[in-house]
This record gives sequence, structure tokens and C-alpha cells, in this order.
Amino acid sequence: MKKFAMAASGGILLGTIATTQIAGPLIAQEAANNASVYEQLDLFGDIFERIRAQYVEDVDEAALIEAAIDGMLSSLDPHSSYLSPDDAADMRESTRGEFGGLGIEVTQEEGFVKVVSPIDGTPAAEAGIEAGDFITAVDSESLLGLTLDEAVELMRGPVGSEIVITVVREGLDQPLEVSIVRDTIKLTAVRSRVEGDTVVLRIVTFSDQTYPSLEEQLAEQVAEAGGIENVNGFVIDLRNNPGGLLNQAIAVSDAFLDAGEITSTRGRELSDGQRWNAREGDLAEGLPIVVLINGGSASASEIVAGALQDHRRAIVIGTNSFGKGSVQTVMPLRGDSAMRLTTARYYTPSGRSIQALGISPDIIVEQPRIDPTAEVEEEEEINRRSEADLRGALDNDSLTDDEIEQIQADRLRAEDAAALREEDYQLAYAIDILKGLSALGPNE
Repeated sequence: MKKFAMAASGGILLGTIATTQIAGPLIAQEAANNASVYEQLDLFGDIFERIRAQYVEDVDEAALIEAAIDGMLSSLDPHSSYLSPDDAADMRESTRGEFGGLGIEVTQEEGFVKVVSPIDGTPAAEAGIEAGDFITAVDSESLLGLTLDEAVELMRGPVGSEIVITVVREGLDQPLEVSIVRDTIKLTAVRSRVEGDTVVLRIVTFSDQTYPSLEEQLAEQVAEAGGIENVNGFVIDLRNNPGGLLNQAIAVSDAFLDAGEITSTRGRELSDGQRWNAREGDLAEGLPIVVLINGGSASASEIVAGALQDHRRAIVIGTNSFGKGSVQTVMPLRGDSAMRLTTARYYTPSGRSIQALGISPDIIVEQPRIDPTAEVEEEEEINRRSEADLRGALDNDSLTDDEIEQIQADRLRAEDAAALREEDYQLAYAIDILKGLSALGPNE
């Protein structure tokens, strides 16, 4: 027993010595780091004073400090930034679904302003701006060397005023000069319609209107189709959706999941992590779902696509999404300003981060580019004649009038589907998948 006590006390003593030996250098290193930080802050103050006293022109001291703060934040990643009182107010307006501008979501890539996506029904979308375009100049003024906020400020202006942006697009040898008239952007968060037996839900953005609008419009379209028994499935169109509010992405995912994880976030510390799970209830009542994505689908869009894909609740088709897998927290500051800081990465239910990689579709379907210079050939009627067109052809005596009418109605729907392929090939492909699943019938 005495031996044990001695060994135990010796262990404590050795542990104390070892702790002291390790902690000493760590404390010294931390003190040195703090001293270095204070020296750098003194250097900043010295530079500020010299600029204020010796720069060739008088400087706006408040603007100088704001520029320093913005430079510090923007050096971290493309999504961290300082928001002046005006910028903070604009951001609050955009999440409510109404703001002034061109209607594009942009980011910065290697010093260039890159379009994440144009927003449906806005001046930018109507002018032909595409996801992946690079904006190099505004009204002939180069954007190279400007921060993202400075570039965005150049694109802002009074509603009704005209702006000419220079666009570099992959596959084109020469830059494009695109004229756009600024307008008030009123976002309709969700648009919906029935195509044949399929309900199409186009989610434009994730604002605070998104989930309520989705729930309302889904019910309206199901009623228009004559009830859920007459619907073969749903298409959730997330193409060119730049994202938005995280809580709305979670609500939309939860709308079609009965259980399981929707997404999780992991920050710098383990204690900063969060996880969101689905609650029972599926607005689609178990019917098949196809999710459409492309290179303009970012952030909240990728949370929804990833959640439904990982739970095998939906088939994801289209092209690779944008790959914004980071979470920004907006922190209010004094004077109505704010700081947008990247605080975490988010993960799909299977634990994969989509940061810089994006969501890969289950089926890759490219949207054919329309060449506006191509001549449209008139459809030839040759080889379109059938037995029914021949003089004296016999009637079909095996079908009733109602059955013939049904066949003709089905044929018209097929022709409408063919016309949709010319207008939107990816959406037509999604609807064809749901038709095929419906034809197979439910799994027993």
C-alpha cells in the first residue's frame, strides 16, 4: 500500500513538473504573439496618422478607417465584408424580397466580378446575362482592382437609369457590351405551374417569403390538377437560384422529408456546430421529385439539392452547382453598420462539404445554347402523312368516341411536351423522367 501511495504521489509530482515545463514556453509564446499584435496595431495607428497629416490631399478619416476594415475582412474570403449603414439597409431589403438594381448575384474571383446567377424576371436576366459571366467594366470604367462592394456600388443607380456593362463569356472571342436599365427588383420567391401531370415549382430565391409561398402554390397547383391522385410528381427548379436565408433552405428541405438530417454546420470550435433534422410531413405525399440545378445554383439551393439527394428523395439533374458551402453571420456594429463574417461550413446529411466542389447531379443534362444568328428552317410536311390522311381510309371500329378523344388529348400533351424541349430542354427532361417513373407504377 505504501509503495502504491509513493508511486501515486510520484506520478503527481512528475505530472506537475511536466505541466510546468510545457506550460512555461506556451505562456511565453502567447505573450510574444500578443506583443506582436500590439506592435502591428501601433504600426496601423502610425500609418493612419501619417496619411492624415502628410497625404497630398485632405482625406475623409471615417472613409479611410472603413476602407481599412473592409480590406481586413475581404482578405479572409470572397464572402466576408464590412457593410456600411447603407449596405446593411440594402441587404435587409433584399432578404425581404424587394430592392433596386440589375437583378444579379455576384462574387469575386481572382480580382474579377463573376456572375453567380441572374434572377428571373429582372433587367439582367432579360438582357441575357448568364451565370459564369465576368463583368469587367461598367460604363467603360474598369472594375479590375476594385473590391466587390466598390464594384457593386458602381452598378447601383437610380431606377430607370441606363448602364452599359462589359461582359466576358466563355466561348466568345470578344467581350459583349450589354445595355441594362436599372429597375426595382421585386422578387417572386416561388413560381409554379402544371405541365401535363407534373407540378413545376420554380424557386427563385430564398427570402423570408419562400417557404410560405412554396406551401401555398404547391396546394394551388395540386388543386388545379384535380387532386394529388392526378399528379405524377414534382419538379423543384433551383437553376440560377443564388441562395439566401439558411432557415428557408431548411424549411423547404423539410417540406419533402419525413425524418433525418437536413444539413449541419461546423465552425472553428466543435461547440459552434449545429445540426437540423426534418420533422414528419411530406407536402409531396411521397410522389417522385426531380430537382434541377446548374452553375447558378448556390448556397441555400445547394443545401436543398444535397439534402434531397442524400436521402434519395429526389433525382438531381442538370449541371454542377456553384459550390458555395460556407455560412456567413451578419453581426450588427455601431452606427447601423454591420459585419458579414464567414463563421462555418455547411455539410449535406452524408457529411460531404460542397465548398468549391458543388453538388454533382445524378444525371448530367446540359442546356443547349441557342444561337440567335442561326436561321430557323421551316418544318417540312413531307413524311408527316399517315394512313388517316389517305382518301377512303377505313375508320377504326375498335374504339369508342370517348376513347378516341382520350387518345387525341394524350397526343396533344405529347406535342406540348415536344414543344417544351425546344423552350427548356432540362425541364422537359425532368418531366420525362417523372412520366417514366409514373408509367412503371408504384413499388410494392
